[in-house]
Amino acid sequence: MTEALAAAASATAVEAYKDVRNIIGSIDGAIDYAKNLEKNYERLKEDAKKLYARRDDLLAKINTDKRKQATKECEVWICKVNKIEKEVLNLEAEYEEQKKHHRFWQYPNLSKCMAEKLDDLCRCWAEGSSFATGVVVERSPEPIIKVKAPRIEDKSSLLRTVEKILELLRDDDVKRIGVWGMVGVGKSAILQNLNNNEQIAKMFDIVIFVALTDEGNEEELQHAKIKLKCAKQKLQCEIAQRLKLNVEGLTDTKRIASRIFEELECKRYLLLLDGVWESFNLDDIGIYENEKDSKVVLASRYRDVCMGMCADDIVRVESLSEVDARKLFLEKLGRHINLSDFDPVIPLVIRECANLPLVIDIVAKTFRKKDRISLWWAGLKRLQKWPNINDQAMDEVLDRLRFCYEELGKEDKKVCFLYVALFTEGCNVYMDYLLECWRAEGFIRDADEFTARDRGQEILNDLINVSLLESSEMKHIKMNKVLRNMALKISSEKEDSKCLVKTHEEIQQPLEEEEWKQAKRISLMDNKLCSLPERPACNNLSTLLLQRNGDLTMIPEQFFGSMQNLRVLDLHGTKITTLPLSLSCLQSLRALYLNCCNQLIKLPSRIDTLQHLEVLDIRGTKINYLPIEVGCLRQLRCLRMSFSNIDGRSRRMEIYRNIISKLSLLEELVIDVRVGNQLWNEVAREMSEEVATLTKLTSLSFCFPGVDILKIFIMKSSMWKHFCFAFQFSIGQYHSHPYRIVDYFEYEVCKCLKYANGEGIDAAIKEVLATANALELLGNKGVLKLSDYGVDNLNKLRSCLIESCNEMETIIDGNGITNVVLQSLEKMYISNLPMLKSIWEGSIPTGSLAQLTTLIFYKCPKLKKIFSKGLIQQLCKLQHLEVEDCLEIEEIIIETENNGLESRALPSLKKLILLNLPRLRSIWIDDSLEWPSLERTVIAMCPLLERYP
Repeated sequence: MTEALAAAASATAVEAYKDVRNIIGSIDGAIDYAKNLEKNYERLKEDAKKLYARRDDLLAKINTDKRKQATKECEVWICKVNKIEKEVLNLEAEYEEQKKHHRFWQYPNLSKCMAEKLDDLCRCWAEGSSFATGVVVERSPEPIIKVKAPRIEDKSSLLRTVEKILELLRDDDVKRIGVWGMVGVGKSAILQNLNNNEQIAKMFDIVIFVALTDEGNEEELQHAKIKLKCAKQKLQCEIAQRLKLNVEGLTDTKRIASRIFEELECKRYLLLLDGVWESFNLDDIGIYENEKDSKVVLASRYRDVCMGMCADDIVRVESLSEVDARKLFLEKLGRHINLSDFDPVIPLVIRECANLPLVIDIVAKTFRKKDRISLWWAGLKRLQKWPNINDQAMDEVLDRLRFCYEELGKEDKKVCFLYVALFTEGCNVYMDYLLECWRAEGFIRDADEFTARDRGQEILNDLINVSLLESSEMKHIKMNKVLRNMALKISSEKEDSKCLVKTHEEIQQPLEEEEWKQAKRISLMDNKLCSLPERPACNNLSTLLLQRNGDLTMIPEQFFGSMQNLRVLDLHGTKITTLPLSLSCLQSLRALYLNCCNQLIKLPSRIDTLQHLEVLDIRGTKINYLPIEVGCLRQLRCLRMSFSNIDGRSRRMEIYRNIISKLSLLEELVIDVRVGNQLWNEVAREMSEEVATLTKLTSLSFCFPGVDILKIFIMKSSMWKHFCFAFQFSIGQYHSHPYRIVDYFEYEVCKCLKYANGEGIDAAIKEVLATANALELLGNKGVLKLSDYGVDNLNKLRSCLIESCNEMETIIDGNGITNVVLQSLEKMYISNLPMLKSIWEGSIPTGSLAQLTTLIFYKCPKLKKIFSKGLIQQLCKLQHLEVEDCLEIEEIIIETENNGLESRALPSLKKLILLNLPRLRSIWIDDSLEWPSLERTVIAMCPLLERYP
């Protein structure tokens, strides 16, 4: 026991001794740390200073070459040094604080922290020694390199285009977008703003902007066109540089393309390609479609180039609105002016710029030098008189735009373009009329592989596609004011194309005879001419346009005496009562337009001397018979006439007979007939038999009073299926407007059947309907549904109007039908059908109505449902829906027949009009439908409708 106690005491003593020694050791260490505080502090400052210096040297080396960046390892080391720097600064601040207040008991801990930090400094210094070389690598490409871009936020015209492109970029199905429009309209500004757009930055990993050519630089453009291969190499090089790829020494474009593809394969990229003047394969550059939903937006003056580059969607850039044009003009003016002083002249100056940004920019810079209103008015007069007088600003515009004309290449395209400048500024020119003038002038001719019309249509399309002409109203084109002035300027410089153009200038008196002498073409249309010179000396004149001079009542007898080379004469819309005998001097005349000369009572008997005449238009005149001499015009290809002025009192009706059948080269025949003209009903059979003998006929507008006459015509004509038909079946006294759907087809040829006041279903109607592109069904009886005519006979229809068919209950009865129905239909108008209850009954084969873009209902009082089961699934292209005065409609989309309806059921709908629908409760049961394309909504007199798109 005693020994055990002794042992325990001994052990306790040993532990106590150890604790005392540890305490003494700690005290000694603390005393050492306290003694070394000053030394540690000085060493800390010195070592930290050296470490910072090494870091700063590395940063300087890194920043020397902006094309390079620090390695990842180096970036980690610099971050570590920055962290140590903060900790050292804290220790230094603590040291100063303790020394100031003599807190000597805290010295040991502070000194110890300094010693430990010195170890960190030493280790970090040692790590930094390995960065003597290799601290930088090639800098990664920035996601976006901003470019200088004009401000468009306040210019809604351009901003709308940008927003439309953004919407397309969000569409997974759209990979390439084409942006096209004439020179100077703002395409580059749009792409530049897309490049800098914040939404774009979020959508893509990298944005690549490349401008291929300067559209205003003719020399560069021509050089690039000659050497497309070099241009593609240049593009490839710029993309490689943007991606910071090392392609030095690589000459094989395929290998470079492979490098570009490898770099972009895992990236979601956007390529913005400006100034594309010719189609090429982006695969050759290394731009392939990848799985990252990458996109390409390309801008070109040429619509065909956008299509040739496989654009999934094409956006046309229109001229600025008047409001935006004014904003841009004041912005480019570059200085504040007293708008109240200059406001009367500013809009007139802007008008001369045709709302084109390029022209506004140039003209504004010229006017900014003018500080008095008198100088502005003088400048405006110069603009208005250009191209007749030189104007510095507009001459500069001409230099920028003239290459568009030169680039047309072939002379026939150039002269066709210049010809359009003869028409009044802003005038809509009917395409067929323009083609006839070109043909009459000899610009386009028949050839083995195409007709003159085909060639003319090709040229017209080319001029539209390169933005030198604009598609206007249906079947019409127009020329931009600035381009028109450019064309007139170019014409004035060409000896063989000099033009005298004074349109819409309210000229009343005839021009001086000297003005007629040198002109190749004269246009005095849309004036107030009361008289013409007696016999102007103009042997070289080939076109004379006098249309719409409403005060012109008489043409001097010898007026045409010196116009033996005249090919086109247009007098339509004048008040002339007769034609002078000197008309027979026009031995070269090809086209004579007398339509709407509503005081003209006859053609001259010597009209047979016009042996080269190809086009004769006498619609809307008081001419009530054709002189027998017309049958001698054996070169006549187009005859347009009216039967409306012929009545039972005409004793010369028989002269019509056996005239048309002599015109063996006739290609187009139009006979306008007033509805209910009994005399026409008497002669239509014989006339149709004459028409049936014409083997060259391709276009016919003819009124068949009854199906029996149609049957005779079909039986006797071997060519009718090849016609571009404009059939009108007018049976009974159905008073209707002229064709309302034919013009929908723009400048395309089409076959139109207008069947009015028919009864039942006839085999002849079915036969014609099977070839028709357009149908107007008016006032027919005994027809309960359109499909009664046979669904197979409806397959070529692209436009359909059904009106006042009082017994029709539905459009298509799909019961028992498995084939696609109305697969080509694009527009449907349904009006005044009192018994109509639905569009479709029964099953709907997939693909039916898949092309429908417009659907309009008017006055269908029993119509209860529009989008019945399955129908809405077919209408992915529907853009315009209009329902008016349909009193029973409660739902637009039937809830009970559209279970599981997708939220984007009508993805293309742009316009929704709902008027006077007193029982309409809903468009759809809730707000789940999305309207991604909706631009315009008009809803009125729908009192129960609460939810709006």
